[in-house]
Amino acid sequence: MLKKFFSILLLIATYLAIAIAQEAEHDHAEHEHTEDEHAGHDHAAEESSAHEEDAHAGHAHGGPTSAEECVAIIEDYNINLRIASIFVIMAATLIGVFGPIILHRIRPYSQKGIRHWILTICKFFGTGVILGVAFIHMMPEAIERFESPCITDSVWSSYHGFVGVFALIAVFFIQIIELALLSHLEKKHMNRQDTNSSDSTAIKDVESGSMVKGTPPVVEDHSHMLIENSKDMRDVSTLVLELGIVIHSVIIGLTLGFSSDEGFVPLFIALVFHQLFEAIALGTRINDMNHKSYIKPLIMGLVFSLTTPVGVAIGVAVNLTVNPFSQSSTLAQAILDSLAAGILLYNAFISLIAGEINHNAAFRRSSLSYKTVCFTSLYIGAAVMAVLAKWA
Repeated sequence: MLKKFFSILLLIATYLAIAIAQEAEHDHAEHEHTEDEHAGHDHAAEESSAHEEDAHAGHAHGGPTSAEECVAIIEDYNINLRIASIFVIMAATLIGVFGPIILHRIRPYSQKGIRHWILTICKFFGTGVILGVAFIHMMPEAIERFESPCITDSVWSSYHGFVGVFALIAVFFIQIIELALLSHLEKKHMNRQDTNSSDSTAIKDVESGSMVKGTPPVVEDHSHMLIENSKDMRDVSTLVLELGIVIHSVIIGLTLGFSSDEGFVPLFIALVFHQLFEAIALGTRINDMNHKSYIKPLIMGLVFSLTTPVGVAIGVAVNLTVNPFSQSSTLAQAILDSLAAGILLYNAFISLIAGEINHNAAFRRSSLSYKTVCFTSLYIGAAVMAVLAKWA
């Protein structure tokens, strides 16, 4: 299933690259025309630019504020700094995602030990991070991109609800996919239980000499063993969560690759912490899958750790060859941000909050001190992402 998810992501990235390339020649011609048209107005342009920088101070994600900037080429571009950022972000995500996994697998593991408390805090902190990323980072960024002056097509500029539309599409799509997967796994699970029960009953009847030909074996009720109580549901939820985080991480990498040197350093520092916290959130959820083998957690952790560096590399390549602020590029990023927001919101509310807090009998019966620690961690995670939104 991981292959299917990331094949879809690869197709989206391929479409983005093709669309950007198709507009490259058109944008280059527009850039030359704009330079001729605005010759002799350099002083006024500088004053306007300075005014806009003051007005938008602190908004590291802010894109072009006028149609003229959509065809501008970033002149101050330190490629060595971008290459270094790839390895720093990769190191941060590796530490964040594999730290909780390694901590969880050190034996012996006690439910009352300090490691259990650390992982519990990280788990609920990560839930807050995911909610903060979806509400405070992805949705506002998608709105900003849909309202960008670089999108000139009236089909997109005349309607202001596209962020919600694409987020809803993602929610409905993921809900159908998750339902289909869980139904398949539940059917498979029940068939396996029925087979085991039939074999066990037949053996007992033969041993007791009471086997009667044509009499069907009595099958016990296994309703208490449905998929809701199995690891399959946690596996599906974790994969859906990783899909949303991966899409967002690619967008983050593209943003860093597109940025100019002037705003690069604060954006880079903020994104390192941003990705570190997202990695911790994913690592604690991978623990819930309880795989005895290291292979699947290793693959999931590595895939996530590579997405932002790959996004940065794509952003650098695009920035050096074509205009990163073309209509196709801006539109693709807006749509992907909206889809990722829908995926994360669905997962956060259905699986993380409803599934593990409100509908979790063990959590409801837990002590007040345990609940206080969990909710405090949840709120701090969301608050941290709200603060980081000032720079990233």
